[in-house]
Amino acid sequence: MTDQKAAQKDAYGLILEAIDTGIYRPGDRLVESELADRFGVSRTPIREALQRLETQSLLTRDGRSLIVASLDHNQLAELYVVRGELEGLAARLAARHATPEEVRVLRDMLEADHALVGDPNALSRANRRFHHQIHLASHNRFLVRQLDLVHRSMALLATTSLEAEGRPSGTLEEHAAIVQAIEAGDGNAADRALRDHISKAFVTRLKLDASKVEAAE
Repeated sequence: MTDQKAAQKDAYGLILEAIDTGIYRPGDRLVESELADRFGVSRTPIREALQRLETQSLLTRDGRSLIVASLDHNQLAELYVVRGELEGLAARLAARHATPEEVRVLRDMLEADHALVGDPNALSRANRRFHHQIHLASHNRFLVRQLDLVHRSMALLATTSLEAEGRPSGTLEEHAAIVQAIEAGDGNAADRALRDHISKAFVTRLKLDASKVEAAE
């Protein structure tokens, strides 16, 4: 890989990570010069990274400025529909193809995540790692690629549903059911457990959004 291509990849990854970790939130304006200074990268790869992120609908235009995109209610619903379908398929395939070592990793993740229940942001990061491990265990590179795109769009959500009271413990219980089904090689049960998990997360997010509207009135 040439130095130019490496710089392009690094700039893209750095900006994407900054959005994913909440450094830049929906509505925030991204300025080439400021990004170049922050990340120590020249403006050309920054400009190309911004164009790529705009193409992926992670950034949008506000006049001449680029801002981090946000999701309206319909877009959120569409995202969760697609996520549920693809995640369910990943769990089904993982039940068929996951190696004993991959199942062991899932169980170790699940056990470690119990220590994060009091930290929603840390648990949210662990949650993404857990789901990505299921994606990898599906052993389907095309599905993994599509799920990566879906999870990039999830970065446009300014908050995590794991902030809701009772949601962290519920999430870990749902994760346990998913792992149990994958370990048993039961594709149908794994699919159902994963879809149920996504559905409950969506309901929680809708309730969180509704409570914010009520608080603003």
